[in-house]
Amino acid sequence: MISAHGLSVRLGERDVLDGVSFEVRQGEWVGVIGPNGAGKSTLLKALMGLVAHRGEILLGSRPSRELKPRQRARLLAYAPQTPALPPDMTVFDYALLGRTPYIPYLGRESRHDREVTGSVLERLDLTALAGRRVGELSGGERQRVVLARALAQEAPALLLDEPTTALDLGHQQQVLELVDRLRRTDGLTVVTTLHDLTVAGLYADSLLLLTGGRAAAAGEPARVLTEELVGRHFDAHVKIEPGPDGRPVVHLVRGGP
Repeated sequence: MISAHGLSVRLGERDVLDGVSFEVRQGEWVGVIGPNGAGKSTLLKALMGLVAHRGEILLGSRPSRELKPRQRARLLAYAPQTPALPPDMTVFDYALLGRTPYIPYLGRESRHDREVTGSVLERLDLTALAGRRVGELSGGERQRVVLARALAQEAPALLLDEPTTALDLGHQQQVLELVDRLRRTDGLTVVTTLHDLTVAGLYADSLLLLTGGRAAAAGEPARVLTEELVGRHFDAHVKIEPGPDGRPVVHLVRGGP
């Protein structure tokens, strides 16, 4: 579904990404992890065509450079970590923006567009807030509204930049379970950046570890979340052991470096 070969991004005087290559199969969930400043968010922006890059990105079998913005938006939906939200726009109207790739120029949304949007709001427990202005929402509510706009896009691949950052524990689980359910039932392809390594290992099929703009490791969570790799690249003292389902659970150890 998505592949990158030799992906590099230079911002100012710094190479934020340097020769990163990876593949995401259709229906797969890939978690992008790494310390702060590793290039995780820039990777998603490059996939969306939001930053200039070198190297090749393929969406399906098509080079991304050949796609017009509306074509790309029908293939990839993107929820940034800190989006600009119009404070006076209602929750429903903001989520409805996700239908833009399907609305003709100078046209209006259809009944189907509004039905899709309403269904997404219901799935994210946002129906009661549909008429509220975005500027009146809490941080966690805004995070869910951003995800609603992305899901309303109905693209086959979903890129999420730290989708659970501002959410309490219950809503974190609701959002992650919803994304996982959509992936399984609709064949949705998912790429997420995540700070919580245990959560990344719990939900993702495979992980891509970035450090200093380069790919340091990739593969199944148990192969990437090792005490040696996490300790070296996150400068942390951790103990990693299998959870009830066999997936790795990362514990901080007090008194570490």
